[in-house]
Amino acid sequence: MRILFNFVVLGNWTEQGIRNIKEVPKRAKVAKDMVEKAGGNMQTFYTLGKCDFVSIIELPKEDDIMSILLCLGSMGNVKTTTMKAWSESEVAKMLATPHP
Repeated sequence: MRILFNFVVLGNWTEQGIRNIKEVPKRAKVAKDMVEKAGGNMQTFYTLGKCDFVSIIELPKEDDIMSILLCLGSMGNVKTTTMKAWSESEVAKMLATPHP
């Protein structure tokens, strides 16, 4: 069984990113390819409101999220806020385990 770490990434376009908005499909493919190269998968939703998009990313190594998002951020098109997430079953297992 392969363990995947889950992350919720909230993103907003920078001034450069919105100025070049027509490049979004190409930039999204670059991001997805980076995640897949690291052995993970990503699903992105474009949103209205406080955030321009939300991505759900699963990766086999926790450190890879930092590398990927720093690389994407350095391109100047997006700013992100990332949250680590746990599934219902993971939380149930944690709650069933005695506290140290």
